[in-house]
Amino acid sequence: MSPDDPLSAIFQRLIGHSGPISVMHYMGEANARYYASKDPLGEGGDFITAPEISQMFGELIGLWLADIWIRAGREELVHYVELGPGRGTLARDALAAAKRYGLEPRVHFVETSTALKDIQLATVPNAFWHNDLSTIPQYGPVLIVANEFLDALPVRQLVMTEDGWRERMIDFRDGRFLPVAGHMPMDGAVPEARKLAPLGTILETNPGAAATIYEVAGRLVEQGGAALFIDYGHDAIRDGSTLQAVRAHRKVDPFAAPGEADLTAHVDFATLAPIAQSRGSRWLGTVTQGRWLRALGIEARADALTAFAPEHAAAIHAAKERLIGEGQMGALFKIMGLAAPTWPDGAGF
Repeated sequence: MSPDDPLSAIFQRLIGHSGPISVMHYMGEANARYYASKDPLGEGGDFITAPEISQMFGELIGLWLADIWIRAGREELVHYVELGPGRGTLARDALAAAKRYGLEPRVHFVETSTALKDIQLATVPNAFWHNDLSTIPQYGPVLIVANEFLDALPVRQLVMTEDGWRERMIDFRDGRFLPVAGHMPMDGAVPEARKLAPLGTILETNPGAAATIYEVAGRLVEQGGAALFIDYGHDAIRDGSTLQAVRAHRKVDPFAAPGEADLTAHVDFATLAPIAQSRGSRWLGTVTQGRWLRALGIEARADALTAFAPEHAAAIHAAKERLIGEGQMGALFKIMGLAAPTWPDGAGF
């Protein structure tokens, strides 16, 4: 079977030969295929992210980075590191804003999509590209930004059955993929306080997100710096599956066409913050995107842009509301801040 075959056909063959595959395997392979082949962003793609909605988003992130860098002592050899930089829009806007305050870092993108690398090269031509964090320089403070990065990392799901905890798997039956309970006991993987959950309870974990936060926190402790993780998710422990798929700006069945839609899951910020602290990093806080952007002055920035270009007033204020509105991105999206032990508090937390 050719790697160019539809992923659904490859999964069917695999399941038919070896049995059901884990949700984590399914999501990981599906997103690897999806991101390798296309630019999914923008009105003509499958979804739109905050930097594409308005320049104000990237500008305020750039100002936040410049502010904390200045108050930490303005060390000149400093690195801007973005995980999953999309089209490079956020980096372009953030770096332009930071430059006005003397922050001109070396730019590093952690990106594996060939299609997106080509676009990023045109947007931020002076960047260095990396497949993961391991090749980022190990000297000089790091200013790390990850916008809608953690949500696309594959989740592991456990389900409570009559026989105890089992991993949630994906089978192929009657012409479709569907979740089923695996056969291997998984009780040892469940925290003691949650082992007696009701039948059907689903626990979701994200090993990739945990590993990313652990590594970033270690870099901050060793090199100095700060990090912002921006994603939709929750800041309190929850049960249930949050796996979802988006295609052409609409939610679709995550099991209908693997590799052809963006699969994501809500980020469990409540679990990630203690992981960062376990390495000695400072957790600055986790707040809603709306609150954070308001604290950094998005409303004043929107008014200034409107005064400069009054013919775009309606579009500017619509974009602002989309970013901070409680019923839009303002409440669902969270921003988690981390910093080196000797670095100051960050604005907005």
